[in-house]
Amino acid sequence: MSTSTSVPSAAAQNPGDRRIFVRATLDLGDVLLRPWSREADELDAMLDGLIAGAADPLISRWNPFPAADRTEAMAWLELREGGWDRGAAATFAVLGAADGALLGAVRLSWVDRADGLAMIGYWTLPAARGRSVATRATRAVTSWAFETADARRIEIAHATGNEASCRVAHRCGYLPEGTLRDSHRYGDGAYHDEHLHARLAADPEPADLAGGPMA
Repeated sequence: MSTSTSVPSAAAQNPGDRRIFVRATLDLGDVLLRPWSREADELDAMLDGLIAGAADPLISRWNPFPAADRTEAMAWLELREGGWDRGAAATFAVLGAADGALLGAVRLSWVDRADGLAMIGYWTLPAARGRSVATRATRAVTSWAFETADARRIEIAHATGNEASCRVAHRCGYLPEGTLRDSHRYGDGAYHDEHLHARLAADPEPADLAGGPMA
């Protein structure tokens, strides 16, 4: 994985506070992870992908977001930019390197910045499923957060019925830590139990992706 990083803000240059997410592009070869931006070269593809994602049954159930049209999609994207501007949340568009098509998204946000505790989430469009896109992208963002933002612990919480998300967590080295009862209201309007997974900066890198179901 190669990484290119934009010029950090004055806050990010403060050596006393490394727990700020600074915009970066993560290059996985056939897949690029770029910060959401209204000035991105791939903006049209991003907006079209967001509208398609918001309408997808699995995404609208487990990772709902408002993007019924381009106006809503632009508003959602603007909020993601704000997270980057504050250094509080890092949301990447996962794009096909060859055509710039949107494949999915990964979002990392601080739960407790002072303590180095963050949470990560992800979704993929149907065309990207079964190709390890979510796994590879989540691994890349996890490593980036440990290496560049001084994250100490990163958590994943997903509905117990979301088996694909559970596979991604395991394949990215996030160990299961228990079940949170009626933890979160999802897109179907119901509260669901959630599995909690976590990975520490001191944990070993997970095994390679050979074998097992993909996500």
